[in-house]
Amino acid sequence: MPEHTSFFSYLIALFPALGENMHNFGASFLGHKPVDAHGAEPLVASVFVAALVILLALRVRSQVKDYEKSVIPDEKLSLRTFFEIVIGYFYNMMKEMMGPTRAKRYFPVVGAAAVFVLFSNVLGLIPGFMPPTSSWNITAGSALVVLGTFTYYGLKAQGIGFITHLAGPWMGWAMLPINILIFAIEFISTFIIRPITLSIRLMLNMAVDHLLLSIALGAFALFVPIPIMILGSLVVVVQVLVFCLLTSIYIALATETHDDHGEGHGKGHGHEEGHAEAHA
Repeated sequence: MPEHTSFFSYLIALFPALGENMHNFGASFLGHKPVDAHGAEPLVASVFVAALVILLALRVRSQVKDYEKSVIPDEKLSLRTFFEIVIGYFYNMMKEMMGPTRAKRYFPVVGAAAVFVLFSNVLGLIPGFMPPTSSWNITAGSALVVLGTFTYYGLKAQGIGFITHLAGPWMGWAMLPINILIFAIEFISTFIIRPITLSIRLMLNMAVDHLLLSIALGAFALFVPIPIMILGSLVVVVQVLVFCLLTSIYIALATETHDDHGEGHGKGHGHEEGHAEAHA
């Protein structure tokens, strides 16, 4: 392993006191090893991405603060247009999945995840930088945030029903062992399997993509790595879409109530009545 794997590790090495104080982060979750300068590199990269996103968001907010000017789109692709495309795409995805009411309510979580994961993934395409999402520390933390989010929203929307529905429909006392078995399977799937698969999928794809790009850049400095960078760009976009799509699905399933079904059926009946009136 080289001494400096990216500009972030080099930045940490420029300040010896900073590198020596990395032990204040504590021990790693899996190996229980003290965090050194190399181990803190993904944390530094994630802080850099978060700070960059906040600065860009403040910049865009200043541009759309004036409502009369913000309704007029920019003629060329700008920072504001870029954010509008990204935010608009994921909001429409949520709206189609759970309706406009819940989409507006839960979009800040999915929108923030989309921007953070996107910028983190893109950072890996820049030579000399590493994507924070190539570390399981970062993706596991993101998955735990998603877990806490849909659990909180599920309990808030359904109350204790969010937990009891994991046991499936009540089939009588004679079938109680079956309900207990269903509850155990659903509990493991919801609260353990979902975060693990969500974090590992993102981490492995970005780690392999960054590794291939690093190998190509190391072997051939010019032109040859371009196809790999194009493929990497596709992986970046797909992984953002997959992460946010699964997050939206988890939130939609956790917050779905009978009122949501009723609202959907009501809209459907409304359309049928409209068609009937039109034919009449």
